[in-house]
Amino acid sequence: MVFLGDSLTAGLGIPQSQAFPALIEETLRSEGLEADVVNAGISGDTAAGGRRRLDWALDGDVRVLVLALGANDGLRGNPVGAMKSDLQAIIRAAKARGITVLLLGMEAPPNFGPEYTAEFRQAYRDLAREEAVAFVPFFLDGVAGVPALNQGDGLHPNAEGARRIAGTVWEALEPLVEARLPAR
Repeated sequence: MVFLGDSLTAGLGIPQSQAFPALIEETLRSEGLEADVVNAGISGDTAAGGRRRLDWALDGDVRVLVLALGANDGLRGNPVGAMKSDLQAIIRAAKARGITVLLLGMEAPPNFGPEYTAEFRQAYRDLAREEAVAFVPFFLDGVAGVPALNQGDGLHPNAEGARRIAGTVWEALEPLVEARLPAR
């Protein structure tokens, strides 16, 4: 299982063992599912960056891809169409290899205006529908904007925030992994 993302996936500012992909791996093991979890989160990465490193990220016997890119595109005000195109290319490449995809949606900050924010949000919804992939509309739901769940920068989850994210992601991931991963 590969988590392709940015600093939110990488666990910037917290120990690697507390990043949400590591917590998902603990859950997999406790559920008796065999999986190696690869945290392919790179701080500052965009959808285009994820697309460029996709071949490396999907090397090996990958059965599930958790796609968590776009936060930096939103922070930078990158064109939504380009972001959507890159995410779509990642999804299609994974599906062509027989890999099940879970798309984790993101929200854009409001500083680029309501039109950009709405277009950004809709891009994820459209991708999930068009590509028929499992989808979490906003994987930071209940964590973003909550000071007690984030580090001092207000952007990156602390250990408790990462635990909450892992719970949100696991709800969508559990039915996918039970069908794709072997039991012990």
